[in-house]
Amino acid sequence: MKITIMRPGPGIGEVFFASEYGEGRGRWHGPPAAPGTVLEAEMEVTELLTRWADIMPAEYGDPGIRIEGGKVLVTGILDNIESDGTGILLIGGEEEVPFESLGEPMVLGAMVTLAAGELHLYPAFNGLTARGGEEEKR
Repeated sequence: MKITIMRPGPGIGEVFFASEYGEGRGRWHGPPAAPGTVLEAEMEVTELLTRWADIMPAEYGDPGIRIEGGKVLVTGILDNIESDGTGILLIGGEEEVPFESLGEPMVLGAMVTLAAGELHLYPAFNGLTARGGEEEKR
């Protein structure tokens, strides 16, 4: 996902960013980036989310990222949740946001909103990510 760094956040490595899906806040795990820098990044939610509390059916029908009440809200299609709670949220049909969750089952394919304390942002380099995995070629 292409993001533009808007300004540094209060925490170490924290940045406010803008993307085609909206504005958010996250912890940048790459080389220092000044405001105005455009980066190709992947995002991930690393905190454990509770289904039907932190993951809720979306109030809005469009994918997006926004900040509300101190939380970063990411809206997209609930693509998958494995039996161990790991899941994938799709934003705009192709941007994947991995997360971990627990709780009652949810309907796959539904539009949901994840409410996270922060996102983790990683640089993407020629099909490889800073997390060490190789991206699936689309």
